[in-house]
Amino acid sequence: MHDVARLAQVSVSTVSYVLTGARPISQATRDKVLAAMAELDYQPNAMARGLASRRSRILGLLLPMDERGLGATETAFVTGAAAGASAAGYHLVLAPIGVGERDELRRLASQRMLDGALLMEVQLHDPRVEVLRELDMPLVLIGRTADTTDLSYVDIDFDRTVAEAVGHLVDLGHRRIVYVNHSAEAIAEGYGPALRTRDAFTAAMAAHGLEPMMIPTQDSAAGGRRALATALRQAPDLTAILAMNESAVFGLLGELHSRGMSVPDDVSVVSMVTSPQVAELATPALTAMNSPGTALGRIAIEMLLRQVDGGDREIHQQLLPCALQVRGSSGPPRTEGGRVADPQAGGRRRPGADDDTAALRRAVTRRGP
Repeated sequence: MHDVARLAQVSVSTVSYVLTGARPISQATRDKVLAAMAELDYQPNAMARGLASRRSRILGLLLPMDERGLGATETAFVTGAAAGASAAGYHLVLAPIGVGERDELRRLASQRMLDGALLMEVQLHDPRVEVLRELDMPLVLIGRTADTTDLSYVDIDFDRTVAEAVGHLVDLGHRRIVYVNHSAEAIAEGYGPALRTRDAFTAAMAAHGLEPMMIPTQDSAAGGRRALATALRQAPDLTAILAMNESAVFGLLGELHSRGMSVPDDVSVVSMVTSPQVAELATPALTAMNSPGTALGRIAIEMLLRQVDGGDREIHQQLLPCALQVRGSSGPPRTEGGRVADPQAGGRRRPGADDDTAALRRAVTRRGP
């Protein structure tokens, strides 16, 4: 910094202000300092700056990892957060710390290597929250615990998302709808999205006077195949499947195909909290409740930086809806004889339905979000 100041003919403190933005500097002076830095190939020492400011400019993303890795939809959350951190001059570092790894989390947080933390894959009763609270670390959740008092979070509005997905299928005439959720283990462990969507599905189906049926399954293609076999065994008259299990939905589609069942003619499939990129990979392309992934990650970072940079400990809580995008995997149900049931007639066959079934499916497929 002394070399830069000497070459630019300014004080060392002026160089510091240009680097940190702590005080306003005229554009002419800033240009002189930046030119001197470029000529000397000067790069600030991040460790030295951290020691001086007691800030690392590193944010931690606490995300449990398993053999599944990151799906495309989860990756969108991460990339949105990483882009937001980078734009603010911070680095986002992935820390694969699970719910049961409290001692490891305490060691990481106690070293003060992180200026703040984002918590993902949140359980309704998540012990990681208490550890970070004890250590007074700035914290934002991507997700929600059961008790959100004094916690800042951004999450998906699961009640609205599920209600709109069920409503889409009911409007098409479906009455026998099965929900494929995450695994029974995830539900037992208190994984927030699995429990919230389970309850939202029950409420949405009840609002339409319909019986809910949920099938939990592993997050894998094999899990999707097993889920379909279970669903057909328990509800052989099903006409639609709602899924929030990105890994399983492709196995589900494959099993339908192997059984000679057409999508959406025999069974409609709607995927929830899904990125458009994943939805377009399927054949046919999936009707989906599109995830607000990158926006959710970016908002979480903005909340966290208000605490880290501005000392703002005000609680910020926000829910983001998913947007319905109708593609090729949903359409009216087909009953015996190829006729479509009239939802206003309590399931009775509607005369003349054969003539307009194809037109109705085309219209539904064309409709946007």
